[in-house]
Amino acid sequence: MSNLDLVRGAYEAFARGDIPSVLGFLSTDIEWTEAEGFPYGGTYRSPDAVLSGVFMRLGTEWDGFAAVPDDFIDGGDRVVALGKYGGTYKATGKSIQPHFAHVWTIRDGKAVKFVQYVDTLLVHRALQA
Repeated sequence: MSNLDLVRGAYEAFARGDIPSVLGFLSTDIEWTEAEGFPYGGTYRSPDAVLSGVFMRLGTEWDGFAAVPDDFIDGGDRVVALGKYGGTYKATGKSIQPHFAHVWTIRDGKAVKFVQYVDTLLVHRALQA
């Protein structure tokens, strides 16, 4: 299975709500970076940290949160996913649809690095009452 197939599979699993499969794709020493200014901005350094710091919060603070890739750029050990986020922030009832770029670094079939790029202002506006 190619690195591109592995990354596609992670998005498919996320869309199904199969978070254990997504976490299984992450290396035990993953370096997962959410954009500065994003509600969960910062770097998480284990699958458990990604689960508690990002995925659980997305699942509890948002209705219908989705990361839908439109295109992939296969760079071998690096795969870039381009797409859109969607969802409604529960506390304000405001929705988002900003474009994202995700850069994945893969080694030995596992994601060792993830970097998120997104217009955080669009997300921040949804958080404001």
